[in-house]
Amino acid sequence: MMGMKERIFSPLPRDASLEDLVPEDNFYRRLEARLDLSFVRDLARPLYAKGGRPSVDPVVFFKLQLVLFFEGLRSERELMVVAADRLSVRWYLGYDLHEPLPDHSNLTRTRERFGLSVFRRFFEQIVEMCAEAGLVRGKDLYFDATKVEANASLDSIAPRFAVEEHLDGLFERESPGAANDGAREPLDEPEALPASLDEDLLAENAAREDWIARNGRQRREVKGLWYKRTADFLASKTDPDSSPMKRRDSKGSHLGYYAHYVVDGGKARVILNALVTPFEVTENAPMLDLLWKSAFRWKLRPRQVTGDTAYGTTENIAALERAGIRAYVPLTGAGKARPYFSKEQFAYDPEGDLYRCPAGKALLPRTNNAARRLTVYKAKAGTCEACELKPKCTDNKTGRQVLRYFGEAYVDRVRSYRGTFPYEKALRKRRVWVEPLFAEAKDRHGLRRFRLRRLEKVNAEALLVAAGQNVKRLLAFGCRRPRRQAEAAALRQPLWPPSYAARTPRSSFGRRDARSRAFCNSLTSLELAPIGG
Repeated sequence: MMGMKERIFSPLPRDASLEDLVPEDNFYRRLEARLDLSFVRDLARPLYAKGGRPSVDPVVFFKLQLVLFFEGLRSERELMVVAADRLSVRWYLGYDLHEPLPDHSNLTRTRERFGLSVFRRFFEQIVEMCAEAGLVRGKDLYFDATKVEANASLDSIAPRFAVEEHLDGLFERESPGAANDGAREPLDEPEALPASLDEDLLAENAAREDWIARNGRQRREVKGLWYKRTADFLASKTDPDSSPMKRRDSKGSHLGYYAHYVVDGGKARVILNALVTPFEVTENAPMLDLLWKSAFRWKLRPRQVTGDTAYGTTENIAALERAGIRAYVPLTGAGKARPYFSKEQFAYDPEGDLYRCPAGKALLPRTNNAARRLTVYKAKAGTCEACELKPKCTDNKTGRQVLRYFGEAYVDRVRSYRGTFPYEKALRKRRVWVEPLFAEAKDRHGLRRFRLRRLEKVNAEALLVAAGQNVKRLLAFGCRRPRRQAEAAALRQPLWPPSYAARTPRSSFGRRDARSRAFCNSLTSLELAPIGG
């Protein structure tokens, strides 16, 4: 006989508990047992006043952000619909069946209150958990960047001066603490850190502003010598921080950003740092700042750094090689697109500081361009005119010239790595190490297009995606432990007393900290004399 189910709902018994309704093997039970988020209360406590109406628990807020990540949702409104419908999500958040959930507008206000600094420290705390679980090796680092479409249309582009004037009229500048109801502003760094005794170094570090400190923002006051940036004159009225970009699978342009990742070479592929910059910023520009920040924060001393062709600039290679780090990056030949001899066919003699052309003639240094940081090598007058190889070399009436950058001796050293087993292995590993992380973030976690706008908010969104990817690695490989407990203890940020700056910090560091500190301090003295002239 065919059965028929009647829709009859009886009141739940009083002894029914949400704890009994969620299966034991549920994913969120595993996540709750493995990941303790109580530390976020300490991060957010300075942002709240001592009295007033209680807010949404910061732990609940970040749990909701992780649910947003794992479920692949695109908005807080949709997130709260899923949270109200799923018993497992209610259990993970700590809300009972009859307890009202937070409104979606509260999540938006909380995100604006926290700002980017809290999200970055949340991401760093997740990385610290991965390091304490033995998932961070730190011997080899991999760099890459991917295009992410902005939440804005190309039709919203207008002259930049009009957009900035319009925004200044809409949003008046608020005094510090006004947006947080008088609460104290968050601190990006610990209150006390080991101080240097070098006054010149302290002044230089205070005046320095890197890409991470600017949240990836372009410096408009810095102009190019040979080109003009389109973003200096045009901006989107919807998302002024985005820049026009082109994608391979599309004929037209789009507004977008670059998302940069620094990935550890260990088997877990932990993301050590993440940064979003406008698309107008080249991939190689924030590389050194991301490297030094990762090495200093996690007390790493990498032996090699691997990136694609875009990272093979003379500045990056010279800085890495001076620091004792091997730069495994592919190099492009200069002048290969032209029908003449390329620069690689000219042999450089470091002893005589000259080039030898394919015909054996010498090209001597003529002028130094300090602005472009290069030296122009040129043959003597009449030498090229009498050479039978001139049709294959140059069509210039004054003869062939070769440009050599100041740090190109290190580029020659990297060029000698070609064909070696470590170099080829690093390049093969890079293709399967970072790019799959970008594919995972785009296909499963919504990084193909940002849902938020403005640079600070898209940075927070990218940090949450990177933190979620690290949480997945922590759940998969979290059963491991460091070989030595001292390694885990060294990664934690020490809580020094206020009078710490008046004492010498030598006795507070172990042997491993001293080596890492010496390496990080050596990064400040990279302006050494280049090898080979």
